[in-house]
Amino acid sequence: MEGGVAEADVSAFRECLSLSWKNPFVLRLALSAGIGGFLFGYDTGVISGALLYIRDDFKEVDTKTWLQEAIVSMALAGAIIGAAVGGWINDRFGRKKSIVVADTLFFIGSIVMATAMNPATLIVGRVFVGLGVGMASMASPLYISEASPTRVRGALVSLNGLLITGGQFLSYLINLAFTTVPGTWRWMLGVAAVPALTQVILMALLPESPRWLFRKGREEEAKEILRKIYPPEHVEDEINALKESVEMEVREAAGSDKVSIMKLLKTKTVRRGLYAGMGLQIFQQFVGINTVMYYSPTIVQLAGFASNRVALLLSLITAGLNAFGSILSIYFIDKTGRRKLVLLSLCGVVVSLVVLTVVFHETTTHSPMVSTIETSHFNNTCPGYTRATNPSQWDCMTCLKASPECGFCASRANKLLPGACLISNERTEEECNKEEREWYSRGCPSKYGWLALIGLALYIIFFSPGMGTVPWVVNSEIYPLRYRGICGGIASTSNWVSNLIVAQSFLSLTQAIGTSSTFMIFIFITVAAIIFVIIFVPETKGLPIEQVENMLQTRSFNFKFWQTSPQSAQVPDQKHQSV
Repeated sequence: MEGGVAEADVSAFRECLSLSWKNPFVLRLALSAGIGGFLFGYDTGVISGALLYIRDDFKEVDTKTWLQEAIVSMALAGAIIGAAVGGWINDRFGRKKSIVVADTLFFIGSIVMATAMNPATLIVGRVFVGLGVGMASMASPLYISEASPTRVRGALVSLNGLLITGGQFLSYLINLAFTTVPGTWRWMLGVAAVPALTQVILMALLPESPRWLFRKGREEEAKEILRKIYPPEHVEDEINALKESVEMEVREAAGSDKVSIMKLLKTKTVRRGLYAGMGLQIFQQFVGINTVMYYSPTIVQLAGFASNRVALLLSLITAGLNAFGSILSIYFIDKTGRRKLVLLSLCGVVVSLVVLTVVFHETTTHSPMVSTIETSHFNNTCPGYTRATNPSQWDCMTCLKASPECGFCASRANKLLPGACLISNERTEEECNKEEREWYSRGCPSKYGWLALIGLALYIIFFSPGMGTVPWVVNSEIYPLRYRGICGGIASTSNWVSNLIVAQSFLSLTQAIGTSSTFMIFIFITVAAIIFVIIFVPETKGLPIEQVENMLQTRSFNFKFWQTSPQSAQVPDQKHQSV
């Protein structure tokens, strides 16, 4: 029981508010550790806006899609390593020191990125930040969980999730604030050094996790911390419960064989749990969420909004909705159940992706024509257009696909009128803008652009409360106690690897097969995810861990996801807790 994640509900949040007055030490502890989650969100979100201006400063990045993907995805590669190493550091040196190490990596990465003079150095900085993200994704919620009162533990851990989405939202605001400042992207990426340094200072004033101290035999230190966390009448009970829990873990570890992958796969309950847990984590990424979070300004530009500032401003909507969705999930996950919520979420994602697919198909097939007269008005015509045998059939999309070095200059008064196909460089862009025209290098003018924004907004509204939260909750409930650490680590790693694959391939796919076809692929994957959830994912709402194991053992999954599972009906009065 001790050290687990109790479910967060409305009453728990009311108790959190009360706790902030009665015992501000606990709230200060959670908020200080939660800065790691905030940095996690900020550094994964800030690159979406910064990339627009990095492309302007480094022309090789603008013309080479793989470089753009590398700048985004190298942080994810670092996060995979950080998450893998973070578990060992957490157990060996403690939760507090792990958070400080993550902050140090954040700080170094932010400085390296802010001072980068070439794309290679920028990528190195992104790797450092990714290492910090991977470590923080494990250390911060673990520290909060182990150093919080049992009753409000779920609510305080959920606070870390809220800070992640809040960090992503603030990253868009910071991006917007620095759009007119010299150095733009350097400030966007470098400002993360401030909260990282702040957290190092705050963590120096906080204690280590009492559970870790008990595991290391430092019982008096642990008891002293528990006396600060719990009311006097509950302290002794909590000390005894924690001591018994740790002693049981130590006995189980000493009396059992070494856990191996083969042993996990041969154990039916663990194997079926991994099917569900890993599958949810993989599908969470492959339905395309981080194409929206990492590339939303680029998607907005592909939808026909040329200005970097406008793209950032409109993308702020998606980040705000994502933060709002994480709040909604806290209220709905225990009311609707995990399985029903994730299925409703996925169905909504399908609808959203259909909207995006149709919008981008219409944008591509109805882009403005290229005018020979308008093009000849400038002295730097796109070479592909000059050599074309059928220039009269060229439209904006043909111009942009002819070469990464070509762009489209459209009338600002009526963007759908025929425009000019020109060489893409700073001088051409300046000449185009001086004549009250709009310069397009990523997407074409479109009357359907606002529908793309509606599609993005719907995607986040449906994804965030369900598919954004449920995979993590299910993974905290579905594994037997002894295997929870290793199985949770395997599932988390599968999430980061899937995240890396999607982030590294999205722009290349849009360039190779088009944006609408790329979103269509996500539709098929989401439909596959719905089928997977119906077949492999059990409902764990309200079930003690023993009954989850029994359900996995007998494979008595409830295919009628809209009904309460028989197991939960048997224990109506038993309050669920994650062991």
